[in-house]
Amino acid sequence: MPQYTPPLRDMQFVMHEVLKVTDELKPIAKYADADVDTMNAILEEGGKFATEVVLPLNISGDEEGCTLDPVTHAVTTPKGFKEAYHKYVEGGWPALSGDTDFGGQGLPLVVNQCFYEMLNSANQAWTMYPGLTHGAHAALHAHGTDEQKKTYLQKMTSGEWTGTMCLTEPHCGTDLGLMRTKAEPQADGTYKITGNKIFISAGEHDMADNIIHLVLARITDAPPGIKGVSLFIVPKFMVNPDGTPGARNGIYCGGLEHKMGIHGNATAQIVIDGATGTLVGQPNKGMQGMFVMMNAARLGVGNQSLGLTEVAYQNALAYAKDRTQMRSLSGVKAKDKTADPIIVHPDVRKMLLTAKAYAEGGRALAIYCAVLLDKEHYHPDEQVRKDSGEVLSLLTPIVKAFLTDNGHISTNACMQVFGGHGFIKEWGMEQFVRDNRINMIYEGTNTIQSLDLLGRKVLGNNGATLKKFGKIIGALIAEEGVNEKMAEFINPLAYLADQMTKFTTELGFKGFQNPDEVGAAAVDYLRVAGHLVFGYFWARMAQVALREVAAGNTDPFYQAKLQTARFYFAKLFPETATLMRTARSGSKALMDTDAALA
Repeated sequence: MPQYTPPLRDMQFVMHEVLKVTDELKPIAKYADADVDTMNAILEEGGKFATEVVLPLNISGDEEGCTLDPVTHAVTTPKGFKEAYHKYVEGGWPALSGDTDFGGQGLPLVVNQCFYEMLNSANQAWTMYPGLTHGAHAALHAHGTDEQKKTYLQKMTSGEWTGTMCLTEPHCGTDLGLMRTKAEPQADGTYKITGNKIFISAGEHDMADNIIHLVLARITDAPPGIKGVSLFIVPKFMVNPDGTPGARNGIYCGGLEHKMGIHGNATAQIVIDGATGTLVGQPNKGMQGMFVMMNAARLGVGNQSLGLTEVAYQNALAYAKDRTQMRSLSGVKAKDKTADPIIVHPDVRKMLLTAKAYAEGGRALAIYCAVLLDKEHYHPDEQVRKDSGEVLSLLTPIVKAFLTDNGHISTNACMQVFGGHGFIKEWGMEQFVRDNRINMIYEGTNTIQSLDLLGRKVLGNNGATLKKFGKIIGALIAEEGVNEKMAEFINPLAYLADQMTKFTTELGFKGFQNPDEVGAAAVDYLRVAGHLVFGYFWARMAQVALREVAAGNTDPFYQAKLQTARFYFAKLFPETATLMRTARSGSKALMDTDAALA
């Protein structure tokens, strides 16, 4: 069975030494008293919960899966899942960063971010049940009426009730303007909802007392396309005046998907048969509320792959130190053994360091985004709120696509370290590969994220937000540009930052003439942007490590950080040169292919 040690030291390094999270959040009144020791203590306990309660259910949950009773439409989760969830609720874990007005603990979002990384490492399928509730909660918090908030948010904050997002239909995925689910107005102000949804994660289960579905539907006589879509609350059980679950609503599970991975999570086909729903926000403006959920989910999906990258790396590293195979090319290293541990071989180290670099770079980015999210919502300075929101908007597709692509690379590399044993279920490595694969697909495929980044977030405002992040990078370059010890980190970052401006301008000009040029370049462009962002954070982490070493700190953590930073800039960052070349090659080689694809 795979093992897992929560990376608390690295989380603390990023939060307190690199990003100085408590200082960043101190201007926010409700976080003024947030302190390092409290955050660390909470995450230490959170790590215990992940490893002691959730991790042991990962392989068994994958093997058992969920079962559907075709008569009652009830879904039973794998053995132990429900009990683990009850412990999660009893421990107050759902409420960590919740609004205190609705029973939350009011801690900074970064605490929840790090806790969920550990949960995802331990068991992604289980973590999706409570995880989706955060997005539904955020949508209702932002767009719900006072009555809706009073009815639902406290129970969702406590974890007594969970939430889902019901978007996809059998005939349409990302193109939500094609949806057919209907909403008929009723005399009492509610709506009768009828339709079918598919691929609804945690859509039905036995873990909570109620499930609050947020459903996209089209009101009778609504305009066609995306401008005619509205958002509705459709609870599994109607809510009584005293707040308890009441009569069963007309929404149920008609089938469970048979999937490549995340077997322990119920991916449901949802039948909505004249269910009662209440409108969230304004009619035909449903995407406003849904995008709150989708953006939260996109950050959450990146966090899922971050968790899998970390746990796959830890297990591959342990195996590489123990497994003996052949002798080192440069001479015998383990004289007391008949062969050397495979960690002495260069390519094994490359695979391990790839996963390590992507995990630690992804962690820095994810924590940074959690801080931006809090600053966007709560900072007293309006300009800080605006800037934080713009930069977060730019980084969200990168978190979703770059981290999940890197998770695919990393989990496959770590499985490769195990050789034939990696292909065998009992080691758990192939499950990490399978579980991660969905992360590149749902919440908008990574191609959709790439189109969003280049087409909307960059070219949509003529590169203004990209320039804003460029100034952040430029400040670091100006600060360390003359420091010879930082040259190996700053010089490649500065070169790519300069190239990025020219690269973006060129693609924008070509896209203006032919939109297919944007579609042809977008995936490569996002990966270049991802490395630019990772390069910035790796340079910042190297900066802190170098200062500690110069001050006489002998903690090997800092030497390890510097060695990983050097590997990242030497072996992974140069991928950007190839990506820019392929992006510049244009759309003709893709689109002028009718004969090839006949």
